[in-house]
Amino acid sequence: MTSPAPLDDRVGAMLRALAEPRRRAILRLVATTERAAGEIAAEFEVSRTAVSQHLTVLKESGLIAERREGTRRLYRARREAVRELQAALDGIWSDALDRARALVEEES
Repeated sequence: MTSPAPLDDRVGAMLRALAEPRRRAILRLVATTERAAGEIAAEFEVSRTAVSQHLTVLKESGLIAERREGTRRLYRARREAVRELQAALDGIWSDALDRARALVEEES
């Protein structure tokens, strides 16, 4: 068995990160505007610790970036990572459609 390519590893990490609904919501919050951790936490009815853990998972997956400004931590979506994920998903759909098309043509 071959080991997955680095792209597959990165995409897999992003998909695992986005499997949790709150992390998807956090990514939407920081998609257009950089936000402080406290500002993000205020949007959810969970502890700051829980939000911090979600931010860590998103950061480790490469979907968000963190910047320090004094004592504040600011988060923003990494557009290049989101584009990479979108391209990978587009490729999956394209491959699946090609296989489906080939099956239909075989049956005709």
